[in-house]
Amino acid sequence: MPTSAFDDLAAQLDRALTGADAGAWTDFDENARAVLWWGALVPPAHTWFPGAPDRRPTVTETAVALCGPDGRVRGAALFAVRGFPELLPLVVVRCADWAGPVRERARAVLRAELPGLSPGAFGGLLAVALRIAGRLRGDAARDLLTGALREGPGDRVTALFASGDRVVRRLAHRVGVERGLLSPARLAETAATDPDVVVQDLCANAVLAAVGDGQDGGDGQDGEDGQDGQDGEALLAPLLRSRQGRVRAAGVTGLRRTGRAAEAEPFLYDRSALVRACARWVLRQTGTDPLPLYRAVCAAGAGVPDDAPLGLAECGDRAADAPALWALAEHGRPRVRASAVAGLRRLDAVRVEPLVPLLDDGSARVVREAVTALLPWADRLPADGLLRRATTSPAPHVRRGALRLLAETGGAPFREAVRVLVDDPDPAVRARARRGWGEGWGEAPSFARDVPKDRSE
Repeated sequence: MPTSAFDDLAAQLDRALTGADAGAWTDFDENARAVLWWGALVPPAHTWFPGAPDRRPTVTETAVALCGPDGRVRGAALFAVRGFPELLPLVVVRCADWAGPVRERARAVLRAELPGLSPGAFGGLLAVALRIAGRLRGDAARDLLTGALREGPGDRVTALFASGDRVVRRLAHRVGVERGLLSPARLAETAATDPDVVVQDLCANAVLAAVGDGQDGGDGQDGEDGQDGQDGEALLAPLLRSRQGRVRAAGVTGLRRTGRAAEAEPFLYDRSALVRACARWVLRQTGTDPLPLYRAVCAAGAGVPDDAPLGLAECGDRAADAPALWALAEHGRPRVRASAVAGLRRLDAVRVEPLVPLLDDGSARVVREAVTALLPWADRLPADGLLRRATTSPAPHVRRGALRLLAETGGAPFREAVRVLVDDPDPAVRARARRGWGEGWGEAPSFARDVPKDRSE
């Protein structure tokens, strides 16, 4: 089949063989069938397989035959796969074949090849199986491979913890937790450092289960960690210092299980709303009301934790606590000011006039919170003041915030701000102004089309 179409398929097969993307195999299957179906390539004959003594199909010819529109050819090509184990991903695809005999033969070939697969090769097949699982009859290959993962050797599972396929990594960690292949210490470290939130949750919940069961270090197969005898305090430490809020929240929840609920107090002022909520729950379970703690730290002057004002608003009372938040809106630290403004909005205690000066704040965080709080009352703000900020302020975040407020009411001030800012030196301001051109006057000019959305707000 030495044609241009065949050469293109050969190049695509090379990419699938050298890459780690399961989608490359399903794409090859679809492309090969389309090429053969529409006559761009002469289809192989089923008499090729197992082949005459002097004519053995190449790996590319076998791959093309596995994907062709003729069921006899696909079925015959499955006999040749034993000589080309690198084509087993296509056998996984054929396990969902619409022709019953092809489907059954593919599943038999896959079952026969599973015992001798290396962990890496197994992971590649699993990735393809998980990708086609949503197809009609696509669950057979998935069930076969996931069953082999759950019942096979443990090193097959642990080798997939670092798989480049996200779905495979998640399944491997789930099976590893089910089979006890990860020590609690390893689980805690994975929960704290893994970039995938699903893996984080799996491992963090497993750590909480281990802490709740009173396990110390576990007897999983991860002896390389050297963490035998690890107590609950050391297990929770990686969770509590994690950069991920969900993981820290799990660690805070675990404090109660280990009898250390009092240590949840510093997490009342965490930057994550979920962590703050968990800390309040833990303290309440032991009879400690978090509201007086919030009020005390919010009255600490320069020592106020950055996110304490918002935490106070989450459990406080508007009449009793709004005055403290208004005072903190003038605090010397920008994060405290921003948290106070967010807290006022949470308590529905926003007043327009006192917040207007914060539109000129030197912190972009504070201006962003002030703008968000004032948006419902944008029509009550002096338009000339907003126009002045939008067009003359030296701070880009002030110009951007003022333009956002002007956009809520539209009209001549908004159009004038857009006219001035379409060539603003700050890309975020310029992008918002160019989008505003279309909002204010209908069809946007050529320079304003296809401007990406400003995600800084």
